[in-house]
Amino acid sequence: MARRPIRVLVVDDSALVRALMSELLGDDPGIEVVGTASDPYIAREKIKQLAPDVLTLDVEMPRMDGLTFLRNLMRLRPMPVLMVSSLTEAGASVTLDALALGAVDFIAKPKIDVARGLAGYGPMLVEKVKQAANARVARIAPADAAATPPLQGPIGYRTTERLLAIGASTGGTEAIREVLEQMPADAPATVIVQHIPAAFSGPFAERLDRHSRMTVMEATDQQPLLAGHAYVAPGGRHLRVVRSGARWICRLGDDDPVRRHRPSVDVLFESVAAHAGRNATAALLTGMGDDGAAGLLSLRRAGARTLAQDEASSVIWGMPGAAVALGAADEVVPLEQVARRLLAAPRER
Repeated sequence: MARRPIRVLVVDDSALVRALMSELLGDDPGIEVVGTASDPYIAREKIKQLAPDVLTLDVEMPRMDGLTFLRNLMRLRPMPVLMVSSLTEAGASVTLDALALGAVDFIAKPKIDVARGLAGYGPMLVEKVKQAANARVARIAPADAAATPPLQGPIGYRTTERLLAIGASTGGTEAIREVLEQMPADAPATVIVQHIPAAFSGPFAERLDRHSRMTVMEATDQQPLLAGHAYVAPGGRHLRVVRSGARWICRLGDDDPVRRHRPSVDVLFESVAAHAGRNATAALLTGMGDDGAAGLLSLRRAGARTLAQDEASSVIWGMPGAAVALGAADEVVPLEQVARRLLAAPRER
């Protein structure tokens, strides 16, 4: 029996954008746009009437802003939400707030020539809606989920020459935050690839820095890797780790995307396998697709400890699931255990 189409409700204050998005999504036989809404109050009633599977939501709307609506929605009726807003490029912190409140992912509206530009986003929009429909969504607590929580006691660790590597995509901004929150100030140097646009990686690193005892920053070319520091790949650039004398350094590259991504988790993991080997431990977290799976296998073959986030705690079990299918993971663990296992002693050979 054929699977029924994904039911989508489009919420945006622009009539043009509502019409364009409805057309772009409706062209895919696997998606049915069941309704549109021009503001959150209308959206609230249509959610009750139409029971959509996925909501696309603009941040900037009349009568109630999108974040306030999202906060209420995720507390009272959790469902997959894809943020679609002109603010997602200029206001990266707003989008990160939305992801912290439970939005699955985001897509930016073009800045100019909305009709033609948004049409070019059609395939990506369809793909992200389909991802969102399969995502795991949790009810948030009544408190503001975007507020910085108090740091809990860190996992004890004494620094040795170790290197940690983390890769993630959909759902990864919050998963990485949760991992770094548990890290002690003297944790090994940590390199991170999150699939994220160029405008977002700096604000993302700043947000992680506020949530972590480690010093978190956007990586720069030729930067030495230091214990107690974490380095986020800039959006739109590959991050590699190479050995330079007695230390590791970051190398940034503008070469072609790998598995459609730049930065690519595979690119990072392959470099860590080549230059750190058994001194490394790596974790592949939630995300759509298979970027990072082959790289994690290279790390395991090089003697590194390798982890994959388990399906139950992943928003999308694509990347870690692909790694498990390849036999690339020494351990498959829930998100709350990733930090502790990253800091565990290297595996014996």
